[in-house]
Amino acid sequence: MHIKVAEGNSVSLYQNKNNDNKFTSGSGSKPAMPPINRAGRPSPLGLILLAIASVGWGLNFPIMKLLLTEWPPLSSRGLAGVAGATALALVALARRQKLSVPRPMWSRLLLVSTLAISGWVAFMGLALLWLSASEAAVLGISIPVWVAFLAWPILGERLSPLRAIALITALAGIVVLIGGNGFEASIEKLPGVALALAGAIGVALGTVLTKHFPLKMPPLALAAWQVGLGCLPVAVIGLVIEQPQLAALSWVGWAALVNMTLIQFCLCYVCWFAALERLPAATASIGTLLVPVVGVLAAAVMLREPLGVREIAALAITLGGVAVALRS
Repeated sequence: MHIKVAEGNSVSLYQNKNNDNKFTSGSGSKPAMPPINRAGRPSPLGLILLAIASVGWGLNFPIMKLLLTEWPPLSSRGLAGVAGATALALVALARRQKLSVPRPMWSRLLLVSTLAISGWVAFMGLALLWLSASEAAVLGISIPVWVAFLAWPILGERLSPLRAIALITALAGIVVLIGGNGFEASIEKLPGVALALAGAIGVALGTVLTKHFPLKMPPLALAAWQVGLGCLPVAVIGLVIEQPQLAALSWVGWAALVNMTLIQFCLCYVCWFAALERLPAATASIGTLLVPVVGVLAAAVMLREPLGVREIAALAITLGGVAVALRS
């Protein structure tokens, strides 16, 4: 079982055939197993940390959409990521994690960072020019689907019939979401759909390659490097092409930019890794499915996006398919 969280996190959760939970930070290194509650229940603190990370990443979808009304996508996403990576590096140093990268790992680190971070940050930011925040959130759930499909030819992990049906169900939910407003409306959204799926597939490929070519580094240090290396080229391209103006940001825009920097790219990662130290892999993976739910609900409240039968049905079908696939 693999999962990649919605904002391009470099963590993968793997469950072997004997259902033994193995944790990797995208690095292949295996931290100590999380403490087991003697009563057989998940750690309450772990659940709280998981909730903070999932809610933070879910809220980011409408916040990104809001920021796009004042600042262009590549500049806002790229600069926030670079600043967030710097904050992550400081947290890693405070926790005495080494930031040094072994020389043989640089090529792999650059490749995975480009696929999992650069692609997601750039493509999802651009996708929001065509899509609503809720549509982007639902498309983001498709990452585990592409991980499963790509793991077959690359890692030799065959799809079981149950998992294949579950993944097809998840894709059907996406079809319901995109095709529910009629043919013409769907055609207008195709650029956004293509960009969002390209970002999701890039994250999935980065996840599979991370398992195939492990990156042996401490988790927060690895996240800092991946976010920084992935967001830096996006920020540079954005500054050159989009030429954003700070004067264009209102206090709402500044608040959104600060949120993306400190919450999405820093706090959520710290909470995610802390949760992984305390929870079973299955609990953590299913818990991240809260991200699109929060994204859809928050978009309805914050941006007054529609939340009707189509949106709820698409979310339920997609979530159900992904949840079954992750547990199978």
